[in-house]
Amino acid sequence: MMKWLKLAFRNILRNRRRSFVTMVAIGVGFAAISLYYGYIHNVYNGLEIMAIRGEGLGNLRINRAGWQEKGKLEPEKYMFSGEDTQKIIKLVGEEKGVMLATPQIQVTGIVTNGKVSTVFIAQGVVPRDDRIIKGQWTQYFPVIGQRLSDDKRYGVEITKDLSKYLDLTPGKDGVVMAPTISGQMNALDIQINGVYDSGNDFSNDKFMRFNYYFAQSLLDTQSAERIVILLKKWEETEQMRTLLLKKLKTAGIDCEIRTWKELSMSFSKQKSFLDTMFMFLFSIVLVIVVMTTVNTMGMAILERTREIGTLRALGLKRKGVSVLFALEGAMLGFFGSLMGIVLHTCVWAIVKVYPPKYIPPGFSKPVSMYVDMVPLALVALLLSLVLLSMVAAIIPARRAARQNIVDALGHV
Repeated sequence: MMKWLKLAFRNILRNRRRSFVTMVAIGVGFAAISLYYGYIHNVYNGLEIMAIRGEGLGNLRINRAGWQEKGKLEPEKYMFSGEDTQKIIKLVGEEKGVMLATPQIQVTGIVTNGKVSTVFIAQGVVPRDDRIIKGQWTQYFPVIGQRLSDDKRYGVEITKDLSKYLDLTPGKDGVVMAPTISGQMNALDIQINGVYDSGNDFSNDKFMRFNYYFAQSLLDTQSAERIVILLKKWEETEQMRTLLLKKLKTAGIDCEIRTWKELSMSFSKQKSFLDTMFMFLFSIVLVIVVMTTVNTMGMAILERTREIGTLRALGLKRKGVSVLFALEGAMLGFFGSLMGIVLHTCVWAIVKVYPPKYIPPGFSKPVSMYVDMVPLALVALLLSLVLLSMVAAIIPARRAARQNIVDALGHV
């Protein structure tokens, strides 16, 4: 085998310029794919953190069975009573993999400053629990003023565009109105604790955040809409859902549990878009690698037709000719991929030190672009391009191996 490899390597060196150009094409394609994969790998991690912590979805959300279909029409019927809420929190909290279980409630209504009114969507959260869910995410989206307080229940947070529209800055008072669970209109005074950026252009003009107990008072209920669960190990989300669903149903609680992926409105769409772009880029590089390798090997075979005839006359079988050129193609793919790894590493290091800024679609502020180093992906891509180059080399090699020996020897 070593003799075959040495022979293939020497054949590559026969025309250094052509071989170098082929390896450069493969290397640039390799770097393009690996850098884009590293980018979307980083984006996926960022979107996961943004959904679980930034949006406050947690890893899992527990609702009463049927809430998704009928909860908005008959909220009282599909909410957890105060007793059931505490029971669920106790049962869920017993699991070692659970970091936190907290009740939440959503409110939709009208907010006014006394002169101007507009609709709002508010999330009622337990402030101390919400701070645990948010974790370090709060540093990326700071609040101007103060955050929600466990003691000051009427203090609220408001998004920046809604604050600007109503001229409600920290310390100012307003009024929120919303229908209670029984259908009557209720109104309560509020004071703006803080102004925050939701991170999304589509929600910055309508979102608010309430103390959980204030939201209950506005809706005139002691019930909870959902229980949000934060796990210690995020990779155990699916296993924990199965375990908790079985445990809660055994305890007589009819519920449904959904993961953050099912709840996030943006993750699945953005992931689908990025995956499509990755496949598009990979397809382009695949065509370039195949065409470049086929062209290089085709020229090499044309120049070495008499050599092939000599080898066949000395007893080398057709399969042997194909194997020889396949090894040459594999070597081109291997060395080209090594060049791609070097190029990838250089660009990765530059981006890590000097990350460019950009504003993704729907975001309200610029974010830094990072590329993750994923060694397993680099190895998989290297093997893929070596195999692809080998197959691309076999195509013209099989045609050359079928030539008549006498014709090959007489080729000029």
